[in-house]
Amino acid sequence: MTRKYRKLNRREFIKRSAAAAAAVTAGVSVRPAFASKKKGVGARPGKKVIIIGIDGMDPGLSEIMMNTGRLPNLDKLRKQGGFRKLQTTSPPQSPVAWASFINGADPGSHGIFDFIHRNPEKQCAPFYAAAETLPGEGFLEVSDHRLQLDFWPFNHKPSKTVLRRKGVPLWDYLDAVGISSVFYDLPSNYPPSPSKYGNHLCLAGMGTPDLLGSYGTYQFFSENGPLGVKKEAGGRRSSVYFDNETSSPLLKLTGPVNSFLKTPRPSEIEFAVHRDKKARSAVIDIQGQKILLREKEWSDWIKLDFELDMPALIPNEHLSGICRFYLQEVSPTFRLYVSPINTDPSDPATRITEPDDFITDMSEELGLFYTTGFQEDHKALTNKVFSDAEFAVQAEYVLQERLNLLDYAVRHYDDGLLFFYFSSTDLQAHMFWWDSHEKHPTRSEADAKKYFSHLQKTYAKMDEVVGNMLSLYGKQATIIVMSDHGFANFRRQFNLNTWLRDNGYIQSQNATSVLKDINWARTRAYGLGINGLYLNLKGRERDGIVEPGEEREQLINDLITGLEAVRDVDGKQVIRKVHRTDKVFAGPETGLAPDLIVGYARGFRASWATCLGDMTKEVLLDNNSIWSADHCADFSEVPGVIFSNRPIKRTCPAIIDLAPTILNEFGLKIPPSMQGKNIFST
Repeated sequence: MTRKYRKLNRREFIKRSAAAAAAVTAGVSVRPAFASKKKGVGARPGKKVIIIGIDGMDPGLSEIMMNTGRLPNLDKLRKQGGFRKLQTTSPPQSPVAWASFINGADPGSHGIFDFIHRNPEKQCAPFYAAAETLPGEGFLEVSDHRLQLDFWPFNHKPSKTVLRRKGVPLWDYLDAVGISSVFYDLPSNYPPSPSKYGNHLCLAGMGTPDLLGSYGTYQFFSENGPLGVKKEAGGRRSSVYFDNETSSPLLKLTGPVNSFLKTPRPSEIEFAVHRDKKARSAVIDIQGQKILLREKEWSDWIKLDFELDMPALIPNEHLSGICRFYLQEVSPTFRLYVSPINTDPSDPATRITEPDDFITDMSEELGLFYTTGFQEDHKALTNKVFSDAEFAVQAEYVLQERLNLLDYAVRHYDDGLLFFYFSSTDLQAHMFWWDSHEKHPTRSEADAKKYFSHLQKTYAKMDEVVGNMLSLYGKQATIIVMSDHGFANFRRQFNLNTWLRDNGYIQSQNATSVLKDINWARTRAYGLGINGLYLNLKGRERDGIVEPGEEREQLINDLITGLEAVRDVDGKQVIRKVHRTDKVFAGPETGLAPDLIVGYARGFRASWATCLGDMTKEVLLDNNSIWSADHCADFSEVPGVIFSNRPIKRTCPAIIDLAPTILNEFGLKIPPSMQGKNIFST
């Protein structure tokens, strides 16, 4: 790939302008800085290894489809000895599993144990496990603003987002010996870790936020909308009305927060809508762009300029974002969906690739595309902004963009390691999987079959991808297709904290949440996240009461015995296995690990309330969400898949075996930090 001089982006320009203004105030001089040329990626001809990551691809469904001729390319690999179930991590959550893939070792090596962790020093304060935004220190007050200047004589520490994944990633070993590696949409790597020697490229995937700093916030405008703005999980709803049935007053699109202000507030862009009921169409007028849409039509990506006010003498900051508009209905009820505001890949406001200009290189050829980690807008479906059919269409747009990116990846691949990730089989499975004759929580039997069939068509498209890669590289490269976990129906919810309360481990009358009204002086254990159970351990938790040693051991044994004995009303076992993390995890990064991992039986999962520490009235209740399938069960219930164009000799391969296998393929020894083995060796 041709490297070029790095352009001075707006954020750097603002920083230097602010520095100049502050320097004038402080009476110091400022010298201009110049861009430096980046070191190129190693391009020596050599070994090729290609990894296709298909998130959530299930071995059971794959085998059914192979047996009926619907996955011919994967079946060909199976017949050549290149197929196994792939043991996932405990717990089988995507950020945990992909981090273990990266390190070639269990969660004790990387310190990610759930989507959500807690801060024991703040008594259960939750935060996102894979990345954390640290607050800044110090500021300069100018009018209504607070500026953080990280140079002398101020030396403030601006807030920053840091990658929480620890340990040595597999690409560092390749990087050190001059072997190139390129990763597209890699989970558990935001912000992307740096390349010391310049032989590594990465586009961050799952965990990458939108421009608002969330994991995807759509905006929805409707004539039936609420007065003002109503926030909901994953979105914002606003009302719209029309003068003379044709033109709306100015509407407001919410953008990133202006954190330079003493009282931070979101930026906004005004826009108007003009509709034509007879033509079933509308024009969206925004920042000089007029977008004509027919009913049920999506716009292309639209660039937006969000302006953040700065003090006098300092230019206002401009952040570039992109969105797509979807005109759902013109009349009788006008409805307009606006996608989450993504970081503009042609002018990124945040660092989402390594190196920084890898994203702009892609955009020069591909144009604009999704850059958030979660791209299929499942929240819009859950909140009934989308219908099933509309979600399927939006997910197809995501898949098509990913295929365009794969085409780019192939055109720019010479040798070394190529990793490419697909999310379609995971997020569509959460919404469309239903391999049961039991009543679906939200769909008729016919629709449940219809949309499960749609998911199977997505599997077939993945098979086509594999076939194309085999045609291009089957005789030149080692090709591995793998998933991080499988899938299962999610019929019943188990509220861990309610069970703990009802069994005396939380002794707080009328408690509704471990984050709000719990009596920690009478609480011995609590749940947070999807699979985590924590002891309120003295000396570790801020208000801990459980003594280390004999009391801790007895409590752990009691919890394991009690939880594994739980049965549903029909007698089915709810929890397959409760795992002690001090027995199953090795490595230096276990400080934030829960004490126990609750491994649910197939068909069960932690309740939605459990994830953030809330309690429901009942311990067990139906899952009535459109999110009707999941994988956060016991790891033995939801293995992933692994296919290869080489025979797989290990009878029970695991996700931690991939990194050691890759290193061996390039002639490198497996380092002591990796626990896995080579899948091509016995």
